[in-house]
Amino acid sequence: MNKLFRKKSLSLMLAQSEKKELARAMSLIDLIFLGVGCVIGTGIFVVTGVVAAESSGPAIMLSFVIAGIACALAAFCYAEFSSAVPVSGSVYTFTYATLGELLAFLIGWDLMLEYVIAVSAVATGWSAYFQSLLAGFNLPIPDIISSAPSMGKGGLIDLPAVLIILAITALVSKGVKESIKFNTVMVFVKLAIILLFIFVGIWYVKPDNWTPFMPFGFSGVMTGAATVFFAYIGFDIIATASEEVKNPKRALPIGIIASLLICTILYITVSGVLTGMIPFTKLNVGAPVALALESVGQNSIAGIISIGAVFGITTVILAMIYAQVRLSYAMSRDGLLPKMFSQVNAKTKTPIGNTWLTGFVAAGIAGFIDLTTLAHLVNMGTLAAFTLISVAIIVLRKKFPELQASFRVPFVPVLPVISAMLCLYLAVSLPYMTWISFAIWIGFGTIVYFMYSRKRSNLNQ
Repeated sequence: MNKLFRKKSLSLMLAQSEKKELARAMSLIDLIFLGVGCVIGTGIFVVTGVVAAESSGPAIMLSFVIAGIACALAAFCYAEFSSAVPVSGSVYTFTYATLGELLAFLIGWDLMLEYVIAVSAVATGWSAYFQSLLAGFNLPIPDIISSAPSMGKGGLIDLPAVLIILAITALVSKGVKESIKFNTVMVFVKLAIILLFIFVGIWYVKPDNWTPFMPFGFSGVMTGAATVFFAYIGFDIIATASEEVKNPKRALPIGIIASLLICTILYITVSGVLTGMIPFTKLNVGAPVALALESVGQNSIAGIISIGAVFGITTVILAMIYAQVRLSYAMSRDGLLPKMFSQVNAKTKTPIGNTWLTGFVAAGIAGFIDLTTLAHLVNMGTLAAFTLISVAIIVLRKKFPELQASFRVPFVPVLPVISAMLCLYLAVSLPYMTWISFAIWIGFGTIVYFMYSRKRSNLNQ
């Protein structure tokens, strides 16, 4: 039992990060744009409409507030950890230092599923907007190569989703500087498009469309909050960049909190305008923002929005692939995954083999599975990670009171406990099948740990 909960020392973690195997190329602005680039994407351009139609109605604004509060509490915990222990791996690394190897492996295993499936889910949203854009130019893509078999449209594969993942994988493999430059440009375009939608759409808001405000009751609002959690995934990815940031102790906590704040404000505003422009019952489509504009005769603006969405969602795919590679890199470095995951190319300073394996797996999933199934699985993984980070910060304070951090969570242990309880409550709101799928994945991970990782762990040598 002691071996299952053996912990990696903080001094060893910090020593590994000082080896500078990865290039320290990111500034504070780069971090904020990485967070915003990841958080603002499918959640605002796709999931907003689906959740409003199926779960929350106009009260999706309240769903975003509840999910945002839960994320903010978790964000505080991430901010303190990342400023005190600026090491790649995010919650996996933090759990390894406080709660032990078994839980660290399982949350890392969970996050691997989360990131890969998030890439796939986001790519299906990108494909919907890309097809909408081409249709506007009378260039439709045949259903047989533009939709997953489970969508019921007679498709064999969602080829646009597959191709965009492989293209971004190629970019990420070239190095962090190239990826960050591309991300910054795309985020500027994305923010401009969102502000354009708000400025144009607000003049077409009809308060009658907000009635009834809670058509599915408060339980629908909570189900919506659990689902739109998918839209907030991304600010925690900043923590995975710890070993590639120029001044991590200062930049990481600011980057995490600032990106979450910016995105929450934008989500609430866009969802309010969207449900005010068009009845929520009509929003269960792949491109709801474009549909809302078309419904009020703003076809040209709708076309611009589709172009912006195509570019904007691309940054989410980039950030998720980046995070998955850095997480599995950290686990491999600790001996819990095969060494090929932590082999860094001397020229690009990136784990190229790991990057391409991630890209191919995500592309395969995106080609054959629909968005709703993927989104629920990603939410479950995120809520599990947020629950663990909330518990881990309490342990960190108790066991390492001397540890210096540039940001400290207020009211410990009260706020972390509230954070953990809120995340668990949201998790309970997810569909039954999501829990079954999650349990199967964790069970499989437990087998992998006992059959492979436990013996090959660096701490076992």
